[in-house]
Amino acid sequence: MIEVEVFGAALVPAAPPEAEVERLCMHTTASMGIDDGHLAIEYVDSATIARLNAEYRGKPEPTDVLSFPVDGAACNDDVPRELGDVVICPEHTADLREAIVHGVLHLLGMDHETDDGEMLALQARLLGRRDGS
Repeated sequence: MIEVEVFGAALVPAAPPEAEVERLCMHTTASMGIDDGHLAIEYVDSATIARLNAEYRGKPEPTDVLSFPVDGAACNDDVPRELGDVVICPEHTADLREAIVHGVLHLLGMDHETDDGEMLALQARLLGRRDGS
C-alpha cells in the first residue's frame, strides 16, 4: 500500500482534498509498478521553494515542484519503503494535480529533461489528457 502524508494543505485554499492527493499518488506509483511505500507531499511558499531550488539545483529562483527521492531505502515488514518527498509551491503552479503527478514521477526516477518525452506523455495519460501536455 502507498502511504501519503500531506503537509501545508491548510494554507492552500485550492489544494486538492487529501483523498484525491492519495489517489493521484497511488495511481502514479501503480503506473510504474510500485504498490508499496511512503511519500510526502508538502506545500510551501515562494521563499522556501526558491531556497530549496538554489540549494539543490543551483537555481536561485522559485519553481513549481521539486522532488527529493530516497535512494536505497531499506525495507522491512514494519516500515514501508521510503519513496521520498515532493515539495510544491502553489504560487508558481498552474495545476496542483499536475504538480503532484509530476513530482511523484520524478521520485520514481523519471526525468523529462533527459528522456524522449516518455515522462510527460505518461503524466498526460495519468491526468486523462489526450493533448500530451
